[in-house]
Amino acid sequence: MKTELTKVVLAVIVQEPQLVSGGAPVFNASSQEEQERIALYLSRILNGMVHDLGNGVFIIVNH
Repeated sequence: MKTELTKVVLAVIVQEPQLVSGGAPVFNASSQEEQERIALYLSRILNGMVHDLGNGVFIIVNH
C-alpha cells in the first residue's frame, strides 16, 4: 500500500526572501529566469505543480 501526502506546499521560490518565512524549503533566485528554472526543475524532481502567486513568489504543490 502506497501512502502519499497531497495538498502540501513542497517548496517556495522567491527573489526577495523577506516575502516568506518557514513552513517549506525556500529557494532564493537572483533573477526571474533563474526563479523559473529552479521552479521547473523542482517541480519535475518533486512531481508537483508550480503556481505563481503573482507577487514574486512561486510555490510547488503536490495535489
